[in-house]
Order: sequence, then C-alpha cells, then structure tokens
Amino acid sequence: MASAWYLAEAGHEVSVVERQPSAAMETSFANGGQISAGHAEPWAKPSVLPKILRWLGREDAPLLFRARPDWAQWLWGLRFLVECFPGRFEHNRRALAGLARYSRDCLRELREKAGLRYDHLSRGILHFATDGHDFEVLARDAEAARALGIERQVKSAPECLALEPALRESEVPVTGGVYTPGDESGDARRFTEELARLAARRGVRFRYDSVVRSIQRSNDQVTGVLVDDVTLESEAYVVALGSYSPLALKPLGVSIPVYPLKGYSITLPLGPEHAEAAPTVSLTDEAHKIVISRLGNRLRAAGTAELAGYDTAVSPLRCAAIARRVVNLFPALRSITSYDSWAGLRPATPGNVPIVGRTQLSNLFLNTGHGTLGWTLACGSGRALADLVSGRRPQVDFGFAH
Repeated sequence: MASAWYLAEAGHEVSVVERQPSAAMETSFANGGQISAGHAEPWAKPSVLPKILRWLGREDAPLLFRARPDWAQWLWGLRFLVECFPGRFEHNRRALAGLARYSRDCLRELREKAGLRYDHLSRGILHFATDGHDFEVLARDAEAARALGIERQVKSAPECLALEPALRESEVPVTGGVYTPGDESGDARRFTEELARLAARRGVRFRYDSVVRSIQRSNDQVTGVLVDDVTLESEAYVVALGSYSPLALKPLGVSIPVYPLKGYSITLPLGPEHAEAAPTVSLTDEAHKIVISRLGNRLRAAGTAELAGYDTAVSPLRCAAIARRVVNLFPALRSITSYDSWAGLRPATPGNVPIVGRTQLSNLFLNTGHGTLGWTLACGSGRALADLVSGRRPQVDFGFAH
C-alpha cells in the first residue's frame, strides 16, 4: 500500500491487484504494531546461535524450524546461520538502521499530512530483559548502536519500572532494558486501511478479489500480468506480494532469497478495570521474543518465528504460550478469559534486509522481504521505490537492487 501511495504521489497512474476483498487482510492484519526504528536489527545475530540449540525440539520456542521437503526452506535456514556471523550482522544492521530512520520520518510526515488515525502512541519502545546475561547483551548492543547514530538508552530495572509502571506487578523480575524514545506503536491494519482509502480518493485503482495468474515477459521486459482472465498492461510493474513474491517471480527466472516466517499474535480486550494494569509503552520481551503494544482498548502481543512453509493455520499451543507470558508479566490481566488468535506470514530474507529496486527485467521492480520490520520499513521503502521507478535517486543510502 505504501508503494501505491508514493507512486501516486509521484504522479504515476497506479493500479493495485489484490486477491483479498480489502486491504490489510494478510501480514498486516494483526501484527505486533511497532514502529521500531531504534531496534531495527535482524534476528540473525551472533547471540542467537547458542539459543537456537536450546530451542531445538521445543514446540513453544521463539524460533521453530519445521522441516519440510522444501529445498528453499533448507537453503534459507543455512543462509540464516551465515548471516549470524559478526561481520554479516554488522553489515545488515547498518543497512537496516538507515532505512528505518528514514522510514520513520516518512511515516510521521505522512501521518501529519494525511491526518491518519490508527491508535498510534509515540511513547517509545522498551526492550527489557528478565535475565542478567540478556541485559548485558542488550547494553553492549546499545553502545554499538549509538555509534550508528541510533538513540538507545540503557535503563536499570527501577528505571524500566518507572517508564512502564504496569511491569511492577510482573511475576518475572525485570533486570534492565534499553529504551528508544523515538519509536512508536499502533494498529498496522487500521493504518493500511486508512492509506488505501486515501489512495483510492487520490486516484489509485484497486482490483480486489483478483488473482494474479502469471506475469508475462518478452526478452528483458514484462509485457503484462494475467489477472483472472484479463491481461493488464503497464509501463512498469511492482511485485510487492510479501511471502508470495518468490513464487510469482520464479517462472520469470528471477530468484530472491525470501521465505515465509510464520508469526502469531493474540489480541486481548481491555475493560475499564484493566486501564492501569496494561502497559502503554510498547514493549519487547527479550527472553520470549514477543512484542506487546497497547491499541486503544486492546492489547496486542505478537511474536515467534516458525519456518513452516506457507501454512497459515493457527497453533493454539503457540498462542497459549504468548498468553502465559503476558499474564506472567501483567498478572491483573489473568481475569481476561478470551482473546483473538492470529497467524500470518512475514516475508523474510535471511539477514532481514529487504529487497527494494529493479530486477534484471528493465521494467520490473521489487518491494519485498521486510521480515519482522514490515511496518517499520514500509513508508521509507515505498517512497524510495517511487523514486527509483521515477528515475530519481532515493534520499536514503541503501543497497537498492538494480
């Protein structure tokens, strides 16, 4: 949707083909809701390697590998391990940091200009630890991040509880954390729906309930897209199909290292009695790799990464594990007996660095592979893509595909 918006703003005539009946019905439907520019780091990092061994065989592990007879899955997994090495991690962190800050600025400008409302809170993100070693790692990472111009404030346990008083009742003691005051939270679904409404008013044409059957090419160009039984023709084409991008590109001979990382979320309804018991600062729980965001009178908790192909079935066990952690952290929420469960596919590259730019086909562009940072990077990626399609140099330093 960000691609469509910024392309239209740049003066292009834009048509969006979407298989769902409306916007934000898949990956953006119920994700964690963080704009985490200050924490824009890949999952693939040195500190994850020893944890992967401990997580093997655990059904509730933050990162779960469900082996399938799928070469793409195994190749992605091997590449992920390579990206965990220090040199690769530093390279990927630098790439993400610049794009994330640019994207956050683009989002703020868009929100102010368009008057978007999506339960957003600009109260920062507190990345907290409940283990002494984890806190030491977070503190070291914060120092390295500051060298990249990222504002991360190391906070003691009392300072964390002062920032988010709801954590004072936690059954698991907080040992410390890192706070990024410039980060935000909100409902990505409402944001996307609002942007779609404004884009339609701006002239973007939407073909909902429409399935892309194939992308047609001749020599080094795309000549059309078969949508249901109609061929659509254009001067330029953008594939922003999330986890399904590599499947659409494969018949064209275009290969990209994107594979779905299945994530889960639960959304708890908050009554008046929960107003003080639920957090308002967006949180990241280092031990369980879940994020928690306040969305008006709802609380969203999301996390885990599961390599399970294109399966989108909801695992009650995985959602129950998230729910247990939430009530451990906020015992007063134990009175909430029901919640909405959801699972979605994050389009991830092994290093979590997205693929934005031109392919070897001269009029085919990509905007995919954003992994766990989809909303954080959305506006910056969309604006940069519009610059590339328009023949302009983007305003952010990033390794765009070409």
